[in-house]
Amino acid sequence: MTYQEEISVSTKGFCDVVDITDRVSDIVSDSKIKEGIVVVFSTSSTSAITTIEHEPNLVKDFEELLEKIIPKNKQYHHGATWGDDNGFSHLRASLIGPSLAVPISKGKMTLGTWENVVLCDFDNRSRERTLIVKVVGE
Repeated sequence: MTYQEEISVSTKGFCDVVDITDRVSDIVSDSKIKEGIVVVFSTSSTSAITTIEHEPNLVKDFEELLEKIIPKNKQYHHGATWGDDNGFSHLRASLIGPSLAVPISKGKMTLGTWENVVLCDFDNRSRERTLIVKVVGE
């Protein structure tokens, strides 16, 4: 059995980390699937899906880490192609990845106590993001 919904999320860009755990959990519940997997996929090349404890200081640590690895104020070759100067966003999104799979047991996602499902928007402006949530199982 499969079940699919889309989520629309307004973001601020520049490493905006948005907790979508409750929205994904509601979709899992609506699916009536008790044992299986839920996949969350971002349809954007400048955003990513992952898990993190969605606590303000850890989110700040996450942003600071990404700034060290892939700084936003550096010139990237991508800017020569489109002139949008968001090469850093594409690289950060590629590093984290566009999707996440979470097992479902007894009709609920099997997340850890402090684990939240988050959308990370790395673009250099606000956006309206579309996420595909697909639940597969029985």
